[in-house]
Amino acid sequence: MPGATTSRPGRRLHITHRTGYRYADVVDASFNEVRMTPLTGDGQFLLSHTLEVHPSASIQTYGDYWGAQVESFNVHVPHRVLEIIAISTVDTPPLSAPVPGASWADVLGPAVQDRHSELLVDTEYVDSATADPDRAAIVEDMLRQSTPGAAARVAIAAVRDRLAYTPGATDVSTTASEAWQTRHGVCQDFTHTTLSLLRATRIPSYYVSGYLHTEEPAHGQTVTGESHAWVEYWDGHWQALDPTNDRAVGAAHVVVARGRDYADVPPLKGIYAGGHSEALGVSVDITQL
Repeated sequence: MPGATTSRPGRRLHITHRTGYRYADVVDASFNEVRMTPLTGDGQFLLSHTLEVHPSASIQTYGDYWGAQVESFNVHVPHRVLEIIAISTVDTPPLSAPVPGASWADVLGPAVQDRHSELLVDTEYVDSATADPDRAAIVEDMLRQSTPGAAARVAIAAVRDRLAYTPGATDVSTTASEAWQTRHGVCQDFTHTTLSLLRATRIPSYYVSGYLHTEEPAHGQTVTGESHAWVEYWDGHWQALDPTNDRAVGAAHVVVARGRDYADVPPLKGIYAGGHSEALGVSVDITQL
């Protein structure tokens, strides 16, 4: 992002992300896509990345429509467990100092609205906030704010006031409206509900997926990190905010993928020939070097 940086430095992070599937019966074949490669850009720099797949498979790499690196592979041997280990080392930038944002006239002008039209539409997970009386009232409050940046802060405050962070209360299929009604959720839900408010005010906004390290530096320590999600919205430049933790995005955040909602950026998805499957579990270990 443009602007001077604070004296707080960036970080070099080593990330090990383990995930996969366990199948009820032997699977003859599976076809999979992985999005676990940190991006290079906006001050973040990927130093190394490897993907281990068990059973072993040939891996093809390509960039998706939104700019994420996708690793795809097919397993054609009988297996009951699919294990995936992504190992990455990445430099993250320091927290940027605040810079002036755009006006409503700039954000709502045809140039911005046309260029970012795909980031303004309702999606499978991000429904229309104006269809919900509670969220519609927040949208009206946002539109009364002096700038889009101020409106974004109102959105995040409203989401944090409404939702309690509750692991297990929702799942990957939960929509913004469902999370809003249940009043519980995790980072995916905080992000989807924030996006529903931003897009209702015609502020272009991304769903961003990645990793989150500890808030304070932890040099030389391996800590249990987590897959994480947050928003980026257009305010004359792309401004990133973490609604789950009510903080700006900085050196503790590692960007992996951007899209309209979770459906565009899942870390792992695929199809297989066989019976029922269940997640093998997810673990993310992060070491600050």
